[in-house]
Amino acid sequence: MAATRGRPRSFDREAALTVATRLFWEHGYEATSIGALTEAMNIKPPSLYAAFGDKKALFDEVVTTYRQTHGEFMLRALDEEPGVRAGIARMLREAAAAYTDPALPPGCLVISGAANCSPANADVAERLRDLRNANLTGFEQRLRSAVAAGELPADTDVPVLASYLAAVIQGMSQRARDGASARELTALAETAMRAVPGGDEASGEGGAS
Repeated sequence: MAATRGRPRSFDREAALTVATRLFWEHGYEATSIGALTEAMNIKPPSLYAAFGDKKALFDEVVTTYRQTHGEFMLRALDEEPGVRAGIARMLREAAAAYTDPALPPGCLVISGAANCSPANADVAERLRDLRNANLTGFEQRLRSAVAAGELPADTDVPVLASYLAAVIQGMSQRARDGASARELTALAETAMRAVPGGDEASGEGGAS
């Protein structure tokens, strides 16, 4: 029987992508070496390059997949809830749970994945910065719609409120990486809701609990 031409892939590409996601999430882009990736995936470097391209291409695919899975809760919460305060409260509540999920690395890959990158990898840091800014734009769009619909006061400073929410989300990610519990982050989320206009915090309306 004639030998089959070419070298068939001897690993599960999706499983390998999951492994890479965890490594980048735990250690960041720059601290995750090709050697660490291939060892964890149990493959040789040529197989990694053949399946994913170079390290930056692999990271880009990891980030894209991450945003479609673990990272989709933010804008989904704002889109699915009928009221903007309910959407914000849900987003913050789900961030508290997601960032401290014991089955996953703490925090958010998009927020922390390119921390401390050297100038040689400035394009990686820029890519993640652009994604964070895209989330900020999504926050602004939802808030502007809420103002137009009368859900928020007409004098709401939308850019400042959107930036505040982005800062809270990023801070929750970092606190999770520093060991904060889900309970602590949930309390933080409830406190953050007091800065969102239009709610009666004394009666508990619109909180993140």
